[in-house]
Amino acid sequence: MSTQGSPISGETRRDRIDLALLLGLASLTILYHLVTGNNYGYHRDELATLHDARHFAWGYVAYPPVTPFLARLSLLLFGPSLTGFRFFAVLACGVSILLAGLMARALGGQRGAQLLAACAATAFTLVAGSLMQYVSFDYLAWVAVSYFVIRLCQTDDPRWWLALGCAIGFGMLSKYSMPVCVAGVGVAVFCTRLRVHLRSKWLWLGAAISLLIFLPNFLWQMSHHFISLDFLRHIHERDVRIGRTKDFLPDQLKLTLLAFPLAAVGIYFYFFASIGRRFRALGWMFVVPLIIFLAAKGRGYYLAGVYPMLYAGGAVWGEKWLSRLRSGWAITLRSVAWFAVVTDMVFMLAFFTPLAPFNSRWWWTAAKLNGDMHEEIGWPELVQKVAQIRNSLSPEDRAHLGILAANYGEAGAIELYGASYGLPQPISGINSFWAQGYGDPPPEVLIVLGFSPESLARKFESVELIGRFDNRYHVPNEESTDNSRIYLCRRLRKSWPEFWKDFQYFG
Repeated sequence: MSTQGSPISGETRRDRIDLALLLGLASLTILYHLVTGNNYGYHRDELATLHDARHFAWGYVAYPPVTPFLARLSLLLFGPSLTGFRFFAVLACGVSILLAGLMARALGGQRGAQLLAACAATAFTLVAGSLMQYVSFDYLAWVAVSYFVIRLCQTDDPRWWLALGCAIGFGMLSKYSMPVCVAGVGVAVFCTRLRVHLRSKWLWLGAAISLLIFLPNFLWQMSHHFISLDFLRHIHERDVRIGRTKDFLPDQLKLTLLAFPLAAVGIYFYFFASIGRRFRALGWMFVVPLIIFLAAKGRGYYLAGVYPMLYAGGAVWGEKWLSRLRSGWAITLRSVAWFAVVTDMVFMLAFFTPLAPFNSRWWWTAAKLNGDMHEEIGWPELVQKVAQIRNSLSPEDRAHLGILAANYGEAGAIELYGASYGLPQPISGINSFWAQGYGDPPPEVLIVLGFSPESLARKFESVELIGRFDNRYHVPNEESTDNSRIYLCRRLRKSWPEFWKDFQYFG
């Protein structure tokens, strides 16, 4: 006797189609990054990550270990491929897009709302996924926390606290801004119906999981005298000094672009709409980080991770509201919303991803909007220039040669490309490079990159200008414009151990 499975309900079929569409959007974004990811070169920050990936630890000066760990995994899987190096950042962005759509579903949104929220979130991922940085993983962590809180509010199942604990722990190992997100969750618990969970063992188990995940990095920080706090203090003071934090509120418009009204509707949905009352915790998860970052003079993009939940809320409220309007008005307003979101995506594709042909008028326009593009140019040429200088030295000088680099881009480029020229490993006092030391035996002759002649004269008895660097297209960046001169230095004024103990700096 044959048996036949029960037919799939119409609702289940719709849910599967909705999920397939969200997965398709996420997959297309991932595929786009993989196809275009090798168009330019390594970014300066990526060269630092690449260095840290080769020296894996439970902590680093500039960030927690998730990004270097995944960078190391990409090296093992894909070798020295730039596209492969960026794979996990791209994957994190794809998952964030999927979660944005699933948030809209959990809030009660139909297919249109789910896709609108996911597409709105895609715009930022097009920027974040273009580089292998902690930005992608921090973004994913914030989005995951938002999604799990929505599921907690939707189901009242306290076991979602376990998932929240995992997401928070992952976020703590990605970027040290996660405590701000946790502060938002904490205020949300005390100010909404979620306070009933304070008596639940699952909340405290979730908190314990997050602390357990973070514990190895915390122990590393303890053993290194919480050096990352010194780094973060230095970077914040620098950002305030050069004006990177003065436009925090206007920068939110740069983050959201034409989707800003959708995010604003999301705030209304969580705080004032009757259909959003159950999810009011998400409103506090926006307000608290906004206040903290504004008061602390944070950079504008620090708040990026809260917008997918706002897009989801805005899309759901808009869908419900449009269903009550006349069809003509509904079609018009729906078209306006989609035009705004698609325009944002096209704008980000055109000017914030490696799409423009290099050195074209389009590329130069994009580079004016996106300063990161300047720092993806010229690294192989810089190393080639250093190799030419090395080859011009006497055999005796070459036998006792070191290469001293001021910034982590220069040091990382020497480390990445220098082996093919037979160059020694770079020496640098910046961030985690300092921990690698100066070699044994220490060098007697140094090719020096990135330092001013005045600072070198205080360190060495002999300072000789031996070359200048410029990339082939004359793209202005720190290496070709601000610190283009290359020096040959001899006779360090202090002993190497004495010099080195005071040489660490942050950047």
